[in-house]
Amino acid sequence: MLIKTLVVGHIETNCYIVTDETTLQCAVIDPGDESNVILDYLEANKLTAAAVFLTHGHYDHTLAAYSVSQETGAPIWINKSDTQMDGPRDQYKLKADEDVRYYKDGDKIAVGSLTFLVIETPGHSPGSVTLQCESALFVGDTLFRGSAGRTDLGEGNVQQLLRSLFRLSLLSGDFEVYPGHMDATTLDRERRFNEYMVYAAEEFGDK
Repeated sequence: MLIKTLVVGHIETNCYIVTDETTLQCAVIDPGDESNVILDYLEANKLTAAAVFLTHGHYDHTLAAYSVSQETGAPIWINKSDTQMDGPRDQYKLKADEDVRYYKDGDKIAVGSLTFLVIETPGHSPGSVTLQCESALFVGDTLFRGSAGRTDLGEGNVQQLLRSLFRLSLLSGDFEVYPGHMDATTLDRERRFNEYMVYAAEEFGDK
């Protein structure tokens, strides 16, 4: 598995290209902007996009989703709670067309020989998910190095976020953690030093 990070857009969102090096099929996770940069990387490396995965519906993670999907034919996947079907555009939800696919907790989606497991981790948004692939966790804006996602945007919820952090802390073993912004980290590091994750474990650990 090869993971490439492309930092896109004015909020410097991490777009991840996760590639099965045997088949050169890949998943594009959170194409937040600059579709030309993303598509140029795919073309330069002769990659076939098999899926566009969205960790949540906020605009800075979704702005280039339709462009990448239309150019590559890769379907867009998102949790339905972070979508809207009609009305004025909500910057915190993806305006979904009939071709958007919805994933839920426990779903497994294959990209080449890679398998992505969907873990619902609401709090930053109602439909936030973490995508686990082998030893990597793509956490969107749920967890950051030394911090956690905001809950004052859209339909954020502090208690949901803490429960999601606790759920991640219970995953067996260590993982590389790839957040929606800023630097990667490890789950072990965050279990030990992230005050939000430590607090979540104290709050929910005996319940």
